[in-house]
Amino acid sequence: MITDFLHICPEMPDKKHHTNGEKLKTLILTLPEKPGVYQFYDQQERVIYVGKAKNLKKRVSSYFNRDRHESGKVRLMVRRVAGIRHIVVDTELDALLLENNLIKKYQPRYNVMLKDDKTFPWICIKNEDFPRIFPTRNLVKDGSRYFGPYASVRMMNTLLDLIRQLFRYRNCNLKLTPENIAAGKFKVCLQYHINNCEGPCEGLQSAEDYQKTIDQIEQILKGNLGMVITEMKRLMKQYADEHAFERAALIREKVLLLEKFQSKSTVVNPSLSNVEVFSLISEEKRAYVNYLRVINGAIVQSHTLELQKRLDESDAALLDMAIAELRQRFQSDVKEIILPLLPETSIPGVRFVVPRRGDKMKLLELSERNAKYYRMERQKHRELTDPARHSRRLMEQIRKDLHLNEMPEHMECFDISNTQGNYAVAAMVVFRDARPSKKEYRHYNIRTVEGPDDYASMQEAVYRRYRRLSEEGKPLPRLVVVDGGKGQLGAAVKAVERLGLRGKMAIIGIAKRLEEIYFPGDSIPLYIDKTSETLKVIQHMRDEAHRFGINHHRMRREKGSLKSQLTEIRGIGPVTIQVLLRKFRSVEGIRKAGREELEEVVGPAKTTILLNYFVNLRQDEEKKQA
Repeated sequence: MITDFLHICPEMPDKKHHTNGEKLKTLILTLPEKPGVYQFYDQQERVIYVGKAKNLKKRVSSYFNRDRHESGKVRLMVRRVAGIRHIVVDTELDALLLENNLIKKYQPRYNVMLKDDKTFPWICIKNEDFPRIFPTRNLVKDGSRYFGPYASVRMMNTLLDLIRQLFRYRNCNLKLTPENIAAGKFKVCLQYHINNCEGPCEGLQSAEDYQKTIDQIEQILKGNLGMVITEMKRLMKQYADEHAFERAALIREKVLLLEKFQSKSTVVNPSLSNVEVFSLISEEKRAYVNYLRVINGAIVQSHTLELQKRLDESDAALLDMAIAELRQRFQSDVKEIILPLLPETSIPGVRFVVPRRGDKMKLLELSERNAKYYRMERQKHRELTDPARHSRRLMEQIRKDLHLNEMPEHMECFDISNTQGNYAVAAMVVFRDARPSKKEYRHYNIRTVEGPDDYASMQEAVYRRYRRLSEEGKPLPRLVVVDGGKGQLGAAVKAVERLGLRGKMAIIGIAKRLEEIYFPGDSIPLYIDKTSETLKVIQHMRDEAHRFGINHHRMRREKGSLKSQLTEIRGIGPVTIQVLLRKFRSVEGIRKAGREELEEVVGPAKTTILLNYFVNLRQDEEKKQA
């Protein structure tokens, strides 16, 4: 039994929201304490929110108690409510299904929205006399049965090819009503003559016999291959007993074909039969729910939904919506569902399982991996189709997480590299719109610091960078990231203060061990969610600075060791060493060069000195080996 009631507030003053709230509270007192669905309307009588409830009166009244709302989005929605409609149903499950249908019908502003890709193909068994089987992307509610959706067109076509090899059914568009067949309006076509069809258009196949074929095809599309194989083996034995060996051999070929197809399915524990798996990956604004169907130990179906959050919905509520949507779509009657947490609504006759170990846990982890892959694909797609929007969203998230006053369109990161204080270098990388700007990367050979002093090296690099920007009148970054904890951050802040730039740009430090974020003057670090995009961008900056600095440090160290080796040669000075390295790149290159090549660079006298040195060096090496 479903009962529908509508309560509309007669007026909603623009400035006196509390007056409207009092009128709505009066109307709420008349709501029944039964399960149902409620709809919130705005002044233009548009549906802005649809929700389900075990107890309509308690649930709806909770919205108008401001003390319970931590979310600003919920408070904003409540202020817009001008009317309430409610529908009483018998059970919580009825409420869940009705809520799902109403959300799809009205697409309210404040409800979770399904961002499902509607272009996925389906296989349709048409609701008609002698049903046709064909692929489609359009779902028509005419009683036809749809199987899918298939993420891969190739997979769907492979399945259709298998079915065509196994069974004979029509692929024409004729209207095969009993009256038309009896009137002899049709003639068999080529498909009949090449044994792809039994000729129902001329009455050569009965509707009952054709339906048996359709029933078997439907079982295959549902993934119940074992049932079809068992039936075929029974027929094969029957034909063999009747000495109809040709027919038995034909069915045997079909059984082998089905078994080969079944062996290619993703196999889990064979004891897991007829179960569904729902996994959830939840982010701040989106969630991804992956669905797996397992029959006789094989995964026969997988699909992922993207849900766009509107009111900070709980994970349990998101699972509710996904379960209702996908079980309706796939016409599921499975009695066991594996999931990461219990949903809000129970389903009569269905057992929810939250595994902690074993095969069911492995199956849940597989489903979660599918959801993560789908999320990665969607993010890459968004980045490629609208990179500017992606960058703006990232920067807004960084601004929010780090409590910045401005959008960080321009960010810079510093890192120090040295070997026990030798060849100390600083690397500075620039990110614009949350992306690397490699042409603006800079190295700084540390000049004023002796020994391994990262703090003093950081102070020198930061000071030199922003002194130059200030002298040239170039804009300062909105955010400066220092690779290190409180010590490195303090050194960077001192450099900024010496320049009189404190407060003109935000500075933070990131400590490697626990990825802690430090702010100037605050001894307690900020811990950002390890999966957040803000932390990933900061880590990307830190890793880029480290990579860039290490490469330059390695080059300086190698060049320094080369120079020290060549300075041992009497008669070869620093200028000659520079010329040789510029030409031959390394000591090994100089050793391999011939007399003529060397004379062109340094002249005959120094060439003789070099050749004698390398001859003596080779003799010493041979003696050591001996």
